[in-house]
Amino acid sequence: MPKVLIATEKPFAAEAVQKIKAELDKAGYPHSWLESYTDVKDFHAAVADAEALIIRSDKVDAAVLDAAKQLKIVVRAGAGYDNIDLAVATAHGVVAMNTPGQNSNAVAELALAMMIYMARGKFNGKSGSELAGKKLVLHGFGNVPRFLAKMAKGIGMDVYAYDPYISADVMAKDGVKHLDKVEDIFRTGDYISLHIPATAETKKSINWNLLSLVKPDCILVNTARKEVIDEEALLKAFEEKKKFRYVSDVEPECGAKLMELYADRYYATPKKMGAQTGEANVNAGVAAAKQIIAFFEKGDTTFKVN
Repeated sequence: MPKVLIATEKPFAAEAVQKIKAELDKAGYPHSWLESYTDVKDFHAAVADAEALIIRSDKVDAAVLDAAKQLKIVVRAGAGYDNIDLAVATAHGVVAMNTPGQNSNAVAELALAMMIYMARGKFNGKSGSELAGKKLVLHGFGNVPRFLAKMAKGIGMDVYAYDPYISADVMAKDGVKHLDKVEDIFRTGDYISLHIPATAETKKSINWNLLSLVKPDCILVNTARKEVIDEEALLKAFEEKKKFRYVSDVEPECGAKLMELYADRYYATPKKMGAQTGEANVNAGVAAAKQIIAFFEKGDTTFKVN
């Protein structure tokens, strides 16, 4: 049976580990675990005889794929997969997959919590503001923003979204108002929540042309990727819009400067926290194990991304 390696610098929760093991044991798949490693050479050594690989935020680059002589499939337990070099995986004949939707509720809850945290002045004891009655605009309308839209509407927010791949009719079914162009996101939102991947098209796409349009007291929430932000434009937004706030679960390169100059209007989690719940760990980890089993036993490539 195929040997599975679970390599996680940021380990799965204990319940997730137990349930992933149970899925693989039930299928008769041998598995090994590399957790909390600090030297990538340990990863290279561990993957040498693996035919399947489950990762979280771990990078699967050319060096890893060169070391993985037997590898047939790698599954990223989560939605984003920019930590996998897809072109090199394809060149090595390795199928790359993600587990879309499994972390969505966790990320949506974090985005909402961040909005409340900033609206209440980072809980500084002074008067803040409420979310009810405010306009939330979602940049993207995939799994996470759909969860977030439902939560936001539940507390009385007016929800809008822009996604060039999703029709107005689909959004309307979730009670979300469709925006026609990306500029409308930044003109409209009291709160703007980013839900776009880091691609060649989107990297640094949140630039000054867009940030110059935001309301003076806009709160920008990023649970996507830091690469989508043009950091020079972000700094300019802080400088020119004295009530503008930014909160993220991925620290930008300019994070130290933002904390030094604008600590009352900026916050980022120390590590990416969107999927860091026990429930999301279980959902994504078990899904990854099941996808590997389905791949070897049925040739199922439903969630292939390369």
